[in-house]
Amino acid sequence: MSITNKSLLITGIGEFIGRRAAEIAIAKKMKVCGLQSSADKAKKAQNLGAKVIIGSITNPAVAELACQKIDIVLHADEMAKEGGCIDEFREINVGGTINIAKAAKNSGVKTFVYISSALVYGFNYPDRVREDGPLSGENNPYCQTKIEAEQALLQLNDPPNFGTIILRPGDVYGPGSIPWVVRPLLLMQQRLFAYANDGKGVINHLYIDNLIDAIFLALEKETYGEIFNITDGEETSWKEYFTYLAEISNLPAPFSLPKEELKLFLKLRYQGQKLFRKQADILPEVVDFMTRPYAYSIEKAQRILNYKPAVNLQEGMKLTQQWLQKTDIKKIML
Repeated sequence: MSITNKSLLITGIGEFIGRRAAEIAIAKKMKVCGLQSSADKAKKAQNLGAKVIIGSITNPAVAELACQKIDIVLHADEMAKEGGCIDEFREINVGGTINIAKAAKNSGVKTFVYISSALVYGFNYPDRVREDGPLSGENNPYCQTKIEAEQALLQLNDPPNFGTIILRPGDVYGPGSIPWVVRPLLLMQQRLFAYANDGKGVINHLYIDNLIDAIFLALEKETYGEIFNITDGEETSWKEYFTYLAEISNLPAPFSLPKEELKLFLKLRYQGQKLFRKQADILPEVVDFMTRPYAYSIEKAQRILNYKPAVNLQEGMKLTQQWLQKTDIKKIML
């Protein structure tokens, strides 16, 4: 598929992944539109030159309006937290995904790309797990609802009338990443950040531009009905990653705590924040997300998409450092 002059709708266009996808799509001469629930975040995409509808992916009328005269939908909107009420996650991650997909199909959209997550494998998956490997909700609302959304979306796959493509990114970092850059650094500044069990295990990091490259490769090759794991393809320990992040910010290296001790500390901190009616900045469940032991396989993406991560960790950290030097990250979390 040639994407030049194709019309692209990006859900969550004002968020980290959506905004960068919009920048690159515009540079590729695509006609970019967006759907964003937050007016403030919508402005960031509008400043790039995208036409943005403000509304929720769960609203059928809004979804139908957004999908008019669109060739391709990139569905990146989601509820992404470490824990919480599964009904809230299900409303956005499952209900919203089905709603926007059905609206797209009814409006004649031919291609629907869904940004899922490699966390559909849970926290205790086999080493080099492939796309056909076991899925596990782990009793976690994010993991579970991403699985449910994938299953519902695959049922709608009907090329050439309506083709779906699912990408399972690893841990997406880079300028603007909340979970893997901004929040850890804010906690490091307060001497509150620790990794578990001496930082053993593998962070499946994925620089944002490598993810966007994979999206466009999947579009160009029209890989309908397929699912792809996408990471940088490097085996980096949690300790290495967070130490590197501290270094580019001129902060002391983080310290380590036993996993259960760290969970208890975060649980007590969370309870204290609730007691004083403060918004929680980090949940105890984050420890499960930060102690995954193995790498995901990206062999399928390499073989079918000819995916070759262009930005390695060293270069990605350098680009992130340049962004940090001109950004007040405290304002991002407001």
